[in-house]
Amino acid sequence: MNAEEFWAILHAMPESPPVFFRLYYNESGEPITYSMEDLPGTYIDVDPETYARAPMNVRVQAGHLIELKSAVRKLAPADSGTPCHPNNVAIVVPKTESHQRWIMKTHEFN
Repeated sequence: MNAEEFWAILHAMPESPPVFFRLYYNESGEPITYSMEDLPGTYIDVDPETYARAPMNVRVQAGHLIELKSAVRKLAPADSGTPCHPNNVAIVVPKTESHQRWIMKTHEFN
């Protein structure tokens, strides 16, 4: 094969189909799946970065992707809050007994 034959074969190749990144979602805007396939259902196009991350803490509203904040709640020792047994946070004790106070803290992240 010479160079001319190579270029002739290369130019005769069909064009590859376009690449698209989609988020399929249900009627309430909750994500179902991210896909590069043409599936039945409602979808929006997303950018490659969003597709790679594939976040599930999102909603689709009016054709736009909205990322929801995630929150983690956990107990933390504090000066105020519910008095609990010093060795077991599940046992609530009167303020008059030896105790450790606990409060619920929320940490939000995106």
